Amino acid sequence: MSRIGKKTIEIPEKVEVNIKGQNIEVKGPKGELSFDFSPEINVEEKDKKIVVNPKKETKRTPALWGTTRALIFNMIYGVTKGYKRVLEAHGLGYKASKKGDKIVLDVGLSHSVELDIPEDIEVEVEKKGKKITVTGIDKQLVGQFAAKIKKTSPPEPYKGKGIRYEGEEVRRKEGKKAMSEE
Repeated sequence: MSRIGKKTIEIPEKVEVNIKGQNIEVKGPKGELSFDFSPEINVEEKDKKIVVNPKKETKRTPALWGTTRALIFNMIYGVTKGYKRVLEAHGLGYKASKKGDKIVLDVGLSHSVELDIPEDIEVEVEKKGKKITVTGIDKQLVGQFAAKIKKTSPPEPYKGKGIRYEGEEVRRKEGKKAMSEE
């Protein structure tokens, strides 16, 4: 049994949900998303609520049940409020800039790293290129692009240089110590 799957999802005002076969479409003020769920799962709309239940009990059903419910909830949240990930660049000369539909990262390499911004995502660069904000309606796409930006220069433990999420703690290591004469 899935504890998450048992919970119903309330549909807020200004949101339309269409369920056709194994596909669900969600339209809201910020945009629209669609998702194809497993044939082992049944999704119904009742009284402005979405109910997710398994059709038959198999070994995979509990995992699919909870995952399907979570993905539908994330879609509804995304089209109403949206998702945001904030990254910070730490280090001398570490910065970002936006040029058209690309983000250019200067992260201590011999060259600048250019990343194409996906269509459904917006990127803002603030504080002289030290703060990068990634926003969008699809939670997976926002998180994936933020992780791609971070992967260009993950924070290193000795000096703390690199790109990290806002509020992320980087465990610092102590450097080598000189031998003392006794």
